[in-house]
Amino acid sequence: MKKRMWYSCIAFAMVLVSAALLRAEPVHRDHVSIELVSDQSAARPGDTVTVGLKIQLEDEWHVYWTNPGDAGLAPRVKWNLPPGFVASPLQFPVPKRIPAGPLVSFGYDKELLLLSDIVIPSDFIPDSLFSFNAEVDWLVCKVECIPGDAVLSLMVPIVENGLAEATAWDEQFRLVRTKQAVEDTNWSVTASASKTNLQLIFTSKSERSSTIPSDLFFFPTKKGIIDNSAAQVLAKKERGFELTIPLNSMNTDTLTEISGLLVAENQWANEGTRTGLKFSAPATMLSSPTPIAFAAVEITWWQAILFAFVGGLILNLMPCVLPVLSIKVLSFVQQAGEGRKQILQHNAVFTLGVLVSFWILAAGLLLLRAGGEQLGWGFQLQSPAFIIILSSFMFLMALNLLGVFEVGTSLTGIGGNSRRSGLLGSFIAGVTATVVATPCTAPFMGSALGYSLTQPALISLAIFTALGLGMSAPYVILTSTPWLLRFVPKPGRWMETLKHVMGFLLMATVVWLVWVLSIQAGSDSILLLLATLLVLGLCAWILGRWGGYAVEQGKRVTAITAAVALALASVSLASFNVTPADSVASGMTQADGLTWEPFSPERVTELNGQGRPLLIDFTAAWCLSCKVNERVAFGSLDVQGKLSSLSVVTMKADWTSRDERITKALAEFGRNSVPLYVLYTGKTGQSPIVLPELLTPGIVIEALNKLEG
Repeated sequence: MKKRMWYSCIAFAMVLVSAALLRAEPVHRDHVSIELVSDQSAARPGDTVTVGLKIQLEDEWHVYWTNPGDAGLAPRVKWNLPPGFVASPLQFPVPKRIPAGPLVSFGYDKELLLLSDIVIPSDFIPDSLFSFNAEVDWLVCKVECIPGDAVLSLMVPIVENGLAEATAWDEQFRLVRTKQAVEDTNWSVTASASKTNLQLIFTSKSERSSTIPSDLFFFPTKKGIIDNSAAQVLAKKERGFELTIPLNSMNTDTLTEISGLLVAENQWANEGTRTGLKFSAPATMLSSPTPIAFAAVEITWWQAILFAFVGGLILNLMPCVLPVLSIKVLSFVQQAGEGRKQILQHNAVFTLGVLVSFWILAAGLLLLRAGGEQLGWGFQLQSPAFIIILSSFMFLMALNLLGVFEVGTSLTGIGGNSRRSGLLGSFIAGVTATVVATPCTAPFMGSALGYSLTQPALISLAIFTALGLGMSAPYVILTSTPWLLRFVPKPGRWMETLKHVMGFLLMATVVWLVWVLSIQAGSDSILLLLATLLVLGLCAWILGRWGGYAVEQGKRVTAITAAVALALASVSLASFNVTPADSVASGMTQADGLTWEPFSPERVTELNGQGRPLLIDFTAAWCLSCKVNERVAFGSLDVQGKLSSLSVVTMKADWTSRDERITKALAEFGRNSVPLYVLYTGKTGQSPIVLPELLTPGIVIEALNKLEG
């Protein structure tokens, strides 16, 4: 009896002492203080002890949740316990979003208490102070990140009898438990995923109306499945809510199950006592709505080839190509006076120039996309350096037509006495026509080009070949039909006047390119380009004055060498020093009598969630077809009135400079080129309407009338 009383006294004394022992001295590391604590003064064999890992952080530093978001690593603990002890995983409270530039992490700042329940085996010998030991490592970040680790211990009396008293940590443990998300059978969650979005519908079984969650955000358990920086759109349903979450476009895993936390700023779940709801639910994969096109369009490989050929034919009528085709018109005039064999040779070489250019563009596009680049038709015109090179080339061609200098007229093939130089001119004309045509897409082309980039390389090249053949076909047909050439005027002095007119047309093209460059690279780039053109003008003048055959050979060679070197140096210097502007369009813009929002996938998701009709104009400054459509269709007062009466939100996706988000959005509609016009009806389950490449006010109004049905 005396012995039992003696043990009891020792145990009581240990419990009293333990109040001071239940908090070990914190360990200090870079920007972090860390320690083990407990809310119980003692424990008995068979009890469960809750131990807390307390992390104190300096201002502006943070640690991470189990899913750290875009970057980071959650704290980890390894318990060193004797056999029979069982420790639960660390229990994390609901995290917060921590933005850092374009990235968003999930974690905690200031202080954090992570709990773990440790079960003491029932056969453990009591009446002794037991040391809970743990090896802990973490990553603490501000802008930079610093890994840390420590070995921690906490002494807790384990007694046979006696009541465990609450410690000074009891209140903090209770608060932390209320901040943890819990599963709640009062809520049912269903998940469905499309190609771009995850939808969570969570429904309350309670008859009472639920508190509307404020700033609700879904934190997935698994890393990398959602776009962490994108806005998540909440919509109220009859007995619950629907949350639309943009998915991470880089995620390639099939979503079969979704788990995570729904966390709000206010207490909305669990009858208003919790901010976070924990759930796990199977995910249903949805097929993406098939866009409704005005014109045809289940595409097969042979249809894509046919569409490409027809599109190439029509491309000759698009505004992009017209300035350069004027050169080909002059070529026809000259060829009318030549023999049939020479005419066929010129046009075969012209066609070869077109085809080689299309093959190079196709190969470059396919290779870059295979390397992960998000590119589309006309991608080279998204480069300010390429705009400078193209402007310089067009400027020199214009000066050549205006008679400032002559290089055997080989550039254009006009009036050349040398058959060889004339063939080279035909080849260059084919290359130039292709390069300048790339800003435009003609009817039928958009679907064919979009299809081509999803196919094996051989089929893609066949489609691009068909496009080039279609573009060349009118010239081949014309020159292979002698009776048609009889309608072409005979060469004469009037050709000189026509050459000068064509030269001014090319000058107008250069003015357009200067404007495109100003949008891509800002006003400083205009000065850079104009200075380059000034130097090129000097080079052309040198060639015109001392580069002719009437000049002594030594002077002629010196002049040509100096002019070519100066021209190459000036164009290279400008190309290497021009840089894209930070943003082409970052706010609301006014154009064609309408107010346009900048393109944002998050905004599209938000408007769709609200059921608002939306018209997206995928365009670019270098796309002349786009500009014609905008002026003709969207500039119509009837169209503007219809858009206003139906409260249609207008959004402009400006692809003048490279924009991966716009490229991805185009790909979702099977396109890799502009123009593209998409009308969302705002009605649940209804597919967006894709308008044709060439717009009229009537076509737009006809599409808008569908919103009233």
